[in-house]
Amino acid sequence: MVNEEVEKPKVAKGTLVSGKVWKAEKAPLRVKSRVVKNKTLTSWDLKKQKRLEDKQFKERLMALKDEKEEARQTKITTLRERREKKAENERYERLSAKMHAKKVERMRRREKRNKALKER
Repeated sequence: MVNEEVEKPKVAKGTLVSGKVWKAEKAPLRVKSRVVKNKTLTSWDLKKQKRLEDKQFKERLMALKDEKEEARQTKITTLRERREKKAENERYERLSAKMHAKKVERMRRREKRNKALKER
């Protein structure tokens, strides 16, 4: 077989809508075809990349802030618990000075039981 080229039928162009027959036909302006490939990023791509970087930076900042706040809260709760225990021990010491030791122990056990029931 010989190289046979199939010819496409040419589309017949009518007259221009404006009626100006003397206007020359121009090919449509395709800006994308003129762009050199492997060129630097377009401005839109640069903006998109910058937005992504900013978003990732903000997420990292938020994560660090959350960690810091969590550490602060744990420190506060441990301090509060320590103070409560200290106050409770001082209270029992004052009571033991007034009352008998066995009675104070019974009171302490009863209060712990009531506290456990209350926390349920």
